[in-house]
Amino acid sequence: MPRFDDSILRMIDANLNRTREGLRVMEDCARFVLNDEPLSARLKSARHALRSAIEALPIRSDDLIFSRDTNGDVGTGITTENEHRRDGLKDSVSAAAKRATEALRVIEESAKVLGVSGAPFESIRYALYDIERDLLITIRPPCPQWSLCVLISQNLCKYRNPIDIVALTAEGGADCIQIREKDMPDAQLLDHAARLTELAQLMGMHVMINDRVHIAKLVGANGVHLGQDDLPITAARSLLGHGFWIGRTTPTINHAIEAIEQGADTCGLGPVFASTTKAKPTLAGLKLIENYLSDERTRSTPMLAISGINTDNVNQLAAIACPGVAVSSAICSSEDPRAVTRSIVDALHSREPNHTPTITA
Repeated sequence: MPRFDDSILRMIDANLNRTREGLRVMEDCARFVLNDEPLSARLKSARHALRSAIEALPIRSDDLIFSRDTNGDVGTGITTENEHRRDGLKDSVSAAAKRATEALRVIEESAKVLGVSGAPFESIRYALYDIERDLLITIRPPCPQWSLCVLISQNLCKYRNPIDIVALTAEGGADCIQIREKDMPDAQLLDHAARLTELAQLMGMHVMINDRVHIAKLVGANGVHLGQDDLPITAARSLLGHGFWIGRTTPTINHAIEAIEQGADTCGLGPVFASTTKAKPTLAGLKLIENYLSDERTRSTPMLAISGINTDNVNQLAAIACPGVAVSSAICSSEDPRAVTRSIVDALHSREPNHTPTITA
């Protein structure tokens, strides 16, 4: 077997170590943080492919180790300002992926210097680009606590079209919309939801799709909201992956606890008040909100009070420190959606900080 210049061997050795380290960070994130078996398997396969590609080079593994000169490496003492800081798991995975793909490119070029094809390393590098994308999509940030989610149904938009409702409520301070079209055909909803989602996200709002998991995924919404009779949360998660939030309507505290245990990112609590859009024979009332906010099993999960909420009764929710509400007809059927939105948001923000809910018997 021919002998090669130690400098080439050192380059391969250093970049092989970088690649292995980056792959390990990515794989352990997929395995231990995300519990994502398919992603873990893809990364494990990449590690095995790397080993096979290295073994196929016209060098001995001992050559790489014996060429190593850590003390003489002028690059070990060079650091950058951000090198020792990571802003969360997503940043860490992104850095690991970039380190691995850049190192693979160096090995690929070094292989050519050795007189062999760098194609195996190129294939691994391209596979890692896709894995990096899928990992970063999967590492979603936690669902925020929205102040006001506007439930938009086309048939409730009396004075303004849905596009205008999105724009005006964003200006009024809403931080989320839910697109709720129970009877709209899929093809029509796909186009409708795509347009609303694009505008809402452009204006800084999150977007949830009611019921239809496939539409949420296709239009790039932030998540899906499921009723009690819709798909189980685990089934929705298997279809969406971990890059989307899942909300669940929960009419009792036990329903809320169960939903959270199954992986719900946010809960819709109610019905709190009588609705003008849908008959609600049994009201959960304010007590459900109070119970949720005081129960250690639920209070750390974002929530929205739902049903019948308007400018006349939102102060009752503010009085018990309810952090967020979902509102439909009071906004969509208003002549001035922006003003109604602002009024509701202002009422919620006026609640006393650190208020401890009073639980009534």
